[in-house]
Amino acid sequence: MIIAALMFVFGAWVVQQMAQLPSLTWIVCASLSALIIFIMQAYPGFFRYFQRPKFLKIGLFSIAAFLFGVCWASSFAVWRMSDELPHAWEQKTIAIEGVVASLPEATERGERFRFDVEKVLTKDAIVPRHISLNQYRANQYGSHKESEEDSAQLSQFHAGERWLLSVRLKRPHSTINPHGFDFESWALSENIRATGSIKSKAGMKKLDNFVWRPNYVIQHLRENTQQRIARVLADKPYSGVIQALVMGEDSQISVDDWQVFLRTGTTHLMSISGLHITMLSGLAFGLMSFFWRRMPKLATRVPTRKAAVLAGALTALAYALIAGFSVPTQRTFYMLMVFAIALWSGRQLVITQVLALALWIVVLLDPWAVNAPGFWLSFGAVAMLAYALSGRIGQAHWLKAALQTQWAVTIGMLPLLLIMFNQTSIISPIANAFAIPLISFVVTPLALLGSFLNIDWLLQMSHKALEVCMFVLNWLNQLPMAIWQQHSPPTWTLFPALFGVLWILLPRGFPMRWLGLIGFLPMLLIVPVRPALGDMKVTVLDVGQGLSVVVQTAKHNLLYDAGPKFNAQSDAGSRIIVPFLRGEGVSRLDGFIVSHDDIDHSGGMSSILTLMPVTWLASSMPADADIPAAQKKMQCFAGQAWAWDGVHFEVLHPGFESYDDATLKDNYRSCVLKVTSQSGSVLITGDIEKDAERDLLSLNPDALKSDVIIVPHHGSKTSSTPGFIEAVSPSISIFTPGYLNRYKHPRPEVIERYQAANSLLYRSDYNGAIEMRFINHSQINHSEVNQDEITQSKIYLLSWRDQYKRYWQSTF
Repeated sequence: MIIAALMFVFGAWVVQQMAQLPSLTWIVCASLSALIIFIMQAYPGFFRYFQRPKFLKIGLFSIAAFLFGVCWASSFAVWRMSDELPHAWEQKTIAIEGVVASLPEATERGERFRFDVEKVLTKDAIVPRHISLNQYRANQYGSHKESEEDSAQLSQFHAGERWLLSVRLKRPHSTINPHGFDFESWALSENIRATGSIKSKAGMKKLDNFVWRPNYVIQHLRENTQQRIARVLADKPYSGVIQALVMGEDSQISVDDWQVFLRTGTTHLMSISGLHITMLSGLAFGLMSFFWRRMPKLATRVPTRKAAVLAGALTALAYALIAGFSVPTQRTFYMLMVFAIALWSGRQLVITQVLALALWIVVLLDPWAVNAPGFWLSFGAVAMLAYALSGRIGQAHWLKAALQTQWAVTIGMLPLLLIMFNQTSIISPIANAFAIPLISFVVTPLALLGSFLNIDWLLQMSHKALEVCMFVLNWLNQLPMAIWQQHSPPTWTLFPALFGVLWILLPRGFPMRWLGLIGFLPMLLIVPVRPALGDMKVTVLDVGQGLSVVVQTAKHNLLYDAGPKFNAQSDAGSRIIVPFLRGEGVSRLDGFIVSHDDIDHSGGMSSILTLMPVTWLASSMPADADIPAAQKKMQCFAGQAWAWDGVHFEVLHPGFESYDDATLKDNYRSCVLKVTSQSGSVLITGDIEKDAERDLLSLNPDALKSDVIIVPHHGSKTSSTPGFIEAVSPSISIFTPGYLNRYKHPRPEVIERYQAANSLLYRSDYNGAIEMRFINHSQINHSEVNQDEITQSKIYLLSWRDQYKRYWQSTF
């Protein structure tokens, strides 16, 4: 059973790594093959040759389970992918009827919720069944003031209501970067097949106050609970954390608090975890046992133990549903159900069998669970505890058992944490030793009782206890070396590290357990390869409508622009750029250039300066601009030049006198940087427009010639004049627009100009991050690269959307 469950999960995981789903013919043939093997296993008398040897039976059964996993996950994917928004209907106004399917989530500019589409009223329009909608208080980009009509429409949506809406939708689209988050994968796993916004002025009408379906009833209860907590703790700093503990809604936890939980290794406690569900289930079990055995008539009909098991299972189910049924919640609930069924039937199951059954059920119901880090961390933690603590002789003291448990989880999860997040909390054992009892046995029970019994003072007490916990966690967070951060290790290093963990966690008395530490050495010591002297690596990150370019030489790192700011709590700096830099092993920026003061170029600046040491910062911002501290701040101007490791950097624009003219636009002052290596050059232009291009041409047109150009102003019609393109004469041109951006960048006429110059065109919204290695041909292993990708200027170019191709990604 254990092998079959693991092979089934492995098959589902393999599907999620595919660039294209298997054909229907392949799925049918593989399903029939698996079925035949299962029949041979069940009725070996009909296949005498199958009775032995035993290893053949196990091998064939494992293959059948693997094929079953592949076919099951592929079939689910084909079915879900068939419900999609056609490209032709993106950004078109469509009238729909449907039901609010989740509690609305407050955002900076309005609210967001999931919507189940029941009817499409626009003729010939095709809309997916499950979508995510935003209701904005004003224009998404804040270009006009909020109208009274828009304001009146806010906060009118509630879970379970049926509405008539006019919406504009687009297919789920993700920025694709090394070491980054894949929103398209997450949206598919959550069955969100389109995202969009409500057109308030086109008409909105509530059709029904409530639709009586089980899912909507649960969401309605969750919304009422959230509103009650928010009302009682309206002026409290950790109201969002209490909401997360009670009903799994963590969107209201502040960014600063998340950073504290991350650095102290306590994120698993700040939402509904398996520990909380087990605690409540055990409490219900104990209470039912206490009362049931005191009622003889009931106890004679149904044994006390069975009644208590049923009470614990129902309590776990109720809490799991209120929690939103996340992967850790599912894992705990299914394990409890397996134990409950075993107790009812009188069977004896070991922990590995229970874990295997829960693993199989989770993936059977949700094949995309294998994409979630929480899936591997939750099951991995239980597996490590089972390995480290089961089968030991004698009964350990409770304190010693607690320390052993914390040690097993800490060392056991280390390889997964380094692979998935490139970091781990050093102070996690201390923080968890204090936080687990306080959160699990004080904060959470008080919050639950206060929420569901409508007792305000219990919620207040819960928050007081949480404040004590946060005080200690914040103090621990201030300690030096609170967290270990490193480069992204190669995937294969996970296996020797896991072997080392298993060796370290062997029973006491086993000789030389310390040798298990050797298994961690590849993960810690194998670092990303840096460019050679005279070469460089240039990565144009996919940050949506904005720009961010990382230039790496043999020993130095430069960041040009910081991408956009998404909202008050999120920007490209913290979400995309810093994770990329850390994954690449960059612990310090030697230089940081912010081309100009525009939110799609400077939006992530503060996060980068906060999270990453920076030697110097150059920008075209005013000298008195409010910029977080860097070691050295200066304005960029034409004539600045320096060399790093045989690579030459030169600022071509703006002129220093431009800062004295207040009438010039920020776009005009964009810092234009040319970087030249022994194998090619790249011109990074920011948002310059025609007048700046004209000035560059009049000063020194020969200096503009480059092998690669980051196209000015994302390909707007106000830039990229024919004369400028002719002077640059790029072999490769890279556009950096947002997917279906409202400016309609890049403009068709601009694209035609670069095509006429015989330049290869790339777009970050279509190609994802674009990595270019400027290297000598003699250093390239020609057997490992596509010859078409090596240009005459010795540039090896890689499109990350092609490199990371998965079946759920849109094609362009």
